[in-house]
Amino acid sequence: QVQLVESGGGLVQPGGSLRLSCAASGIIIRIYTMGWYRQAPGNQRELVATISSGGSTNYADSVKGRFTISRDNAKRTVFLQMNSLKPEDTAVYYCNADITHPFSTSQYTYWGQGTQVTVSS
Repeated sequence: QVQLVESGGGLVQPGGSLRLSCAASGIIIRIYTMGWYRQAPGNQRELVATISSGGSTNYADSVKGRFTISRDNAKRTVFLQMNSLKPEDTAVYYCNADITHPFSTSQYTYWGQGTQVTVSS
């Protein structure tokens, strides 16, 4: 069983910064794409950013230029540096990873428990 443990959420003023992290643990052969998604109350879960195993990144237009996704493959950890935060960034942020296990050729998608980010003055 894979666990994705997130940390770094909290309350921040508009214009401030937060750094989220998510570490994967368990019996894992390889981690492919990792990403961050967010969901505000009453809204659909939306893509924030993804990063491939080779380091290729994609960002939602709403966060491009403000957020940076990165990963440490040795530590099985993905990060999201969030700068110039806006009230509309307020949401629960979820870590995501595509992972292969021993004796399987299939990729499985896992999600973290979510961490609350609140941007308010």
